Amino acid sequence: MPAVQLLLLACLVGGVGARTAKFQKANDRSGRCQYTFSVASPSESSCPEQGQAMSAIQELQRESSKQRTTLESTKARLSSLEALLHRLTSGQPAGPLETQQGLQSELEALRREREQLETQTRELESAYSNLVRHKSALEEEKRQLQAENEDLARRLESSSQEVASLRRGQCPQAHSSSQDVPSGSREGCGELVWVGEPITLRTAETITGKYGVWMRDPQAAFPYTQETTWRIDTVGTDIRQVFEYDLIRQFTQGYPSKVHVLPRPLESTGAVVYRGSLYFQAAESRTVLRYDLRTETLKAEKEIPGAGYHGQFPYSWGGYTDIDLAVDEIGLWVIYSTEAAKGAIVLSKLNPETLELEQTWETNIRKQSVANAFIICGTLYTVSSYSSPDATVNFAYDTGTGSSKALTVPFKNRYKYSSMIDYNPLERKLFAWDNFNMVSYDIKLSRM
Repeated sequence: MPAVQLLLLACLVGGVGARTAKFQKANDRSGRCQYTFSVASPSESSCPEQGQAMSAIQELQRESSKQRTTLESTKARLSSLEALLHRLTSGQPAGPLETQQGLQSELEALRREREQLETQTRELESAYSNLVRHKSALEEEKRQLQAENEDLARRLESSSQEVASLRRGQCPQAHSSSQDVPSGSREGCGELVWVGEPITLRTAETITGKYGVWMRDPQAAFPYTQETTWRIDTVGTDIRQVFEYDLIRQFTQGYPSKVHVLPRPLESTGAVVYRGSLYFQAAESRTVLRYDLRTETLKAEKEIPGAGYHGQFPYSWGGYTDIDLAVDEIGLWVIYSTEAAKGAIVLSKLNPETLELEQTWETNIRKQSVANAFIICGTLYTVSSYSSPDATVNFAYDTGTGSSKALTVPFKNRYKYSSMIDYNPLERKLFAWDNFNMVSYDIKLSRM
């Protein structure tokens, strides 16, 4: 075996696991140069036969050949990949198999990306369409609100003109087609000829609301409007709460904007609101009070001379209705009776600022014989019954002439216990409280 091969064998064997290797060169007996290697086996305790050694060498050679084959295959694959990469990056055509596989993979990726983009586009288009529809709805609502605001502005201007007319002591024109008359303190007001069916606006929730009073100001001043409504439940011994509603719908739904607590308790259902103040009878007295709703303070008080109170001269239904305040086109009134009048209705015109009595009339209508009373254009009207479903407006007393007459204008007590009936000159309606229910009535007046 040549010396180089022996050297290689020694390196291979030594690399496998030998710890020591000795190399010697010397002449043999015939004088020929001889190389000698000594390698210690890492696992064999004794040397195998010559055939076994050759088998081990051959096995090592086969393993080395396999490794070289694997390495060459890896190098070939790497060279192929490098060549493909070079052709792709340099724009040269690739082989058919690689091109098909690469393009197919890229095509699938592009398809997925396109599907995602299309989905996003559809979602954006749908959202945009919804936004456009919402914008159109908002614009339509804006137009409606603008139209409503314009209508409210016109109505407010009309109301302001009507209030100014009322402050000059004039009667507004009737809403009824049967009354086409000019304004005036008495001219054009006419006589009550018809009362419509009651319209229920609200029902009280508790027993304290079996009877009470509700009202609106016919000459409302800032911050109040013709919609502002006040309500008082009058069942109890210490009545002080006054519920205030800014809007009619708040009143009908039962959501007050504010609750006033009066400094003195009131009595019965005779209160009214006029020019921003609440006028009411103090409990168990003949004193009438003026309470400013804006400042929440008492502004005036006046004892009504000789007036019965706390059950002396009530209406027929009772309820301590001895003193009943009223408002019409002319101003503020108080309805009551005295010992001197022997129970007949006495009617006095009040100064709304000081509560001084400006003028007084004594009628021939017994107060306890009628269920309630109200005033329209200076004429006192009475109702025959508080409980009969088919009552009538049965008397009228004209303060302009000082005369009275009998009437038979039908009046419906739908809930059979009317404890309050008042006239609102701005709306030309009767307001009433009928057995827990707050109702209103349309009316018609004849020509003068």
